[in-house]
Amino acid sequence: MTISTYVRSGSIVRNGPLQLSISLDHSENETLQVQIFNQIRDLILNSHLRGKDPLPTTRELSIQLSVSRNTVILAYERLMSEGYICTKPNVGTFVSPDLPDAALLSLRLDHEPLSNFSKPSPQIKENLDYFRTHQLAKPDRRHLAVDFWVGRPDPRSFPQKAWAQFVKNRLRNAGNQLTSYSDPAGLLELRQAIAKHLAPARGIIADADQIIIVGGCQDGFNLTSRLLIKPGTTAIVESPCYQGAVFVFENLGATLYPVSVDREGIKVEELPAIKGALAYVTPSHQYPTGGTLGLQRRIQLLSWATQQEAYILEDDYDSDFRFVGSPLTALKGLDSHERVIYLGTFSKCMGPGLRLGYVVVPRRLADSFRRMKMLMNNGQGWLEQAAMADFMNSGEFGRHLRRIRHLYRVRRDALISALNRHFGNCEIYGDQAGMHLIWKLNKSYPTAKEVEAKGLNAGVGVCSLATGSALCFSAEEEERLLMLGFVALTEEEIEDGIARLANALRK
Repeated sequence: MTISTYVRSGSIVRNGPLQLSISLDHSENETLQVQIFNQIRDLILNSHLRGKDPLPTTRELSIQLSVSRNTVILAYERLMSEGYICTKPNVGTFVSPDLPDAALLSLRLDHEPLSNFSKPSPQIKENLDYFRTHQLAKPDRRHLAVDFWVGRPDPRSFPQKAWAQFVKNRLRNAGNQLTSYSDPAGLLELRQAIAKHLAPARGIIADADQIIIVGGCQDGFNLTSRLLIKPGTTAIVESPCYQGAVFVFENLGATLYPVSVDREGIKVEELPAIKGALAYVTPSHQYPTGGTLGLQRRIQLLSWATQQEAYILEDDYDSDFRFVGSPLTALKGLDSHERVIYLGTFSKCMGPGLRLGYVVVPRRLADSFRRMKMLMNNGQGWLEQAAMADFMNSGEFGRHLRRIRHLYRVRRDALISALNRHFGNCEIYGDQAGMHLIWKLNKSYPTAKEVEAKGLNAGVGVCSLATGSALCFSAEEEERLLMLGFVALTEEEIEDGIARLANALRK
C-alpha cells in the first residue's frame, strides 16, 4: 500500500492527517519497522522532507499504513536516536533542522550512483541531439535598459479591466464546466466567434466545425504536421523562415525544400513540381523579412497547390496590424479548392500567456484534425476560451484591436524616425505591417551579429535573424539584416534605445 505525499515548494502541506509516500511489503525479509525507518530516512536524505518539516503522529501513520502503533513508535525512536527527527513537547514531531555528519555522508554516498541517471541512454541521447528548438525571450536580457525583442506584445496594452469582468462573469456561472471535459476541438462559442470575426477581417468563410482551438501557433504546427508529414514528405519553406515551424517539420522526418523570398514574399516561380508537398508560408508579413505577398503571387501559389495536390499552411501570426492600406484577403479566403490550412493566434493581439490560437482546416480534413487533436490533448482550458468568446462577441475585441493598432503604428513611426535621425537614411523592410521591422545594414556597419553584441554591451537588445527565431539557409541572408520589435516599447524608450545603439556603434 502506498501513502501519498503532498509537497509544495519543498515543504509538506498538511491536508487532513499528514501523509508520507511509504510502501510496505509484508513479504520482505526486513521487518515493517525497518522498512518505515529506511523509507522516512530516504525521504529526508533526498530532500523530499526538509529541516523543520512536520511528520505525522505515530497514531496517524499507524492508521495510514495499517500497522500497529508500536511498530511506528520503534521506527520513530530509531530515527530520533540517529538524529533524523526530533520532537517538540505538545507540538509534534519534525525533521531535524541540522542533519548529523553521518547523514550528510550517507547523502553523498547514496547520491553518487544516481549520477548515472543524469546521463541519457545512447538511444535517448541520439534523439535529444536531433531536436532543434526555436528561441524564446532569454532571461539574461531582463537587465537591458531597452529591448527591441520581436513578437512580444505590450503588457500595458492588455485590456485587463474588461478581461477580468468576463472571467468573473464566467466563474460565477461556471456550473460543472471547470470540472468536466469539453470538446477537444474547442469551445463551440469561441469557434463561432472566430468564424464571425474572420469573414470580414480576413475574407475567410468557414463553419465552426472547420475551426480547431489550439495552444498558439506552435501547437498548430504540431497538429498540422502530425497529420500531413511523414518521413520523406517534402516541406517547402520560405528562406529565411520561422524556426518554430521548420524544426517541427524536420523532427517528423520531412525533407526541407527552401524557396527564396524578396520584398514581396516567397518567389512562387521557384516552387518545385513535387506532388503531395506541404508549403509553409507567411504571406501577410513574411517572417522575418516582412514582405507582403501580392494578389498575383497568391493566386499563382494557390494554382500550384491545386496542380501538385499540395497543402499550404498559412501562418497569419500578426495580420491584425496592417498600417498601410487594407490587408489583402488571406490565402484561405481565396482558396476555392480547399488546399489551405489557416493558422491564427491570439498571442500577438492579446498575449502568449493565454495560450490560445486556432486552425481553420479544409472541410474534408476537419474530422481528421479533430481526431488528431484528441490524441494530442483533451482541449484547451475552458475559462480562457469562454472569456475570449465573450470578449469577441461583446465587441470589446474589435475595440481593443483598433486601439492597439493605432498605438503600434505610432511606435513604428517613432522607430523609423529614430533610425533615420541617428543613422541617416536607413533601408527598412516590413514596416507596412506587423510587430517588427527589418533594418538592412549597409557595408559601412558591422554585421548584424556584431551590432547585436555591441548593443547588448550598451544595454540595448536588438536581434540578428537567428536570435529572432529565424532560420537562414544562406549566410548572406542573415549577415546584414537586423530585427527590431517595437510594439512593447514607448516612444521615449524607442528613442533612448536607438540613441544608445548609435553611441555604441560610434565607439
